[in-house]
Amino acid sequence: MIQPVILSGGSGTRLWPLSREQMPKQFLRLTSSQSLLQQTLARLEGLESLPPILMGHHAHRFLMAEQLRESGYAGLLVLEPEGRNTAPAIACAALIARQTGDDPLLLVLPADHVIGDLNAFHSSVHNAVPLAEAGYLVTFGVVPSYPETGYGYIACGSTLGGGHHIASFIEKPCAERARKMLEAGNTLWNSGMFLLRASSYLEQLEALQPAMLSACEAAVLQSHRDLDFLRLSEEAFLSCSSESIDYAVMEHCEHAAVVPLDAQWSDIGSFDALWATLPTDAAGNVVQGDGVLRDTHRSLVIAEHRLVATLGVEDLVVVETPDSVLVAHRDYAQQVKHLVATLSEAGRGEVNTAVQVHRPWGSFQAMDSGERYQVKHITVKPGGRLSLQRHHHRAEHWIVVSGTAQVTIHERTFLVSENQSTYIPIGVPHRLENLGKIPLELIEVQSGSYLGEDDIERLDDVYARHSNE
Repeated sequence: MIQPVILSGGSGTRLWPLSREQMPKQFLRLTSSQSLLQQTLARLEGLESLPPILMGHHAHRFLMAEQLRESGYAGLLVLEPEGRNTAPAIACAALIARQTGDDPLLLVLPADHVIGDLNAFHSSVHNAVPLAEAGYLVTFGVVPSYPETGYGYIACGSTLGGGHHIASFIEKPCAERARKMLEAGNTLWNSGMFLLRASSYLEQLEALQPAMLSACEAAVLQSHRDLDFLRLSEEAFLSCSSESIDYAVMEHCEHAAVVPLDAQWSDIGSFDALWATLPTDAAGNVVQGDGVLRDTHRSLVIAEHRLVATLGVEDLVVVETPDSVLVAHRDYAQQVKHLVATLSEAGRGEVNTAVQVHRPWGSFQAMDSGERYQVKHITVKPGGRLSLQRHHHRAEHWIVVSGTAQVTIHERTFLVSENQSTYIPIGVPHRLENLGKIPLELIEVQSGSYLGEDDIERLDDVYARHSNE
């Protein structure tokens, strides 16, 4: 039986300002009405597989849970206290999968890929099954369509069933070498997807990375349940080295194989890749949102918040969000991560903070702020319940725009309906709930000497969060 393992711990810095530390690209709806994570879940349809294991960062646990719920899937959400790359994540998934006494084939899929041809993907998976059952660690190599310099490559060796022995792994090449490899036709893009028997992977890890395996065993053994999540032991997991499965195992393993994948694949690793994935107009442009383009060619324009107009330009990336605007030449799309590093070094909060901040009860978005005040738009989903909390430096004024709020202030509980409002003084315990069947929308006006999210003292919380979550 196939056990899907979905790796959802990436950051996607090359898609800033759409992707942020609080909202990585796997949770974004970049190519359809589904997020990349939800698309990854959907492509499991048609495969005989167990409920997926999702490996992700604890800070994104409620995002993962909500998108899993929206997709209608059941699965195990495993939380890493901090990213340690793919080798430890897959090891923990393999150990968890074996706790039932079974030894499934792990289908390891990053949560941030796009695959256009589902039948071709399933066909490649089926071709890989006999090799994985025979003990091979199988990776999927994408048939290249152009000389890409942003991907690693796999050189194919002798034929092996529905795939090949791996002759070597090749780092991201220069343009000339990429062109020559494409002409030679014996190399594939390294997709980062795998099919491998749980026990086979653990045996290789024991031989090649015994310290890593020991740390992962301790992290799983000392894990604990937290609501609907399984938390790996922080102390044990953080003692593990950070290594990709390629560096830790695949490059040193004698039983490594590659199966070709020709399924309109993309890892959406840059805005140029996003442009290439989406349909273009007659001038080669991709426009999302309110964009007006004149004498513009081969450009990507994303307008989230306001009108973006272009005139007499070509090969540009223009991305507008409520707090940031990126303008770059498409040839520099791979360099956005270096710009993000510069912003991070400068202490710019736009790198980390998403414009719309998601919480287990719903979300909020900052609308305006100034000295001693801040205005937010808050959405509480049906059944959502904020913590019973108080603030030591700010008062709040809630105005209901849509729906009905159940409000608790100190020992009094009452309803606040559309066009009504209420006031919460500094230091007074309060709670907000949506008992209705439609989303509750309200405007929150904060005033006080300090308006940070860490000025929250939680007195009771059904989601078991810390103060700033």
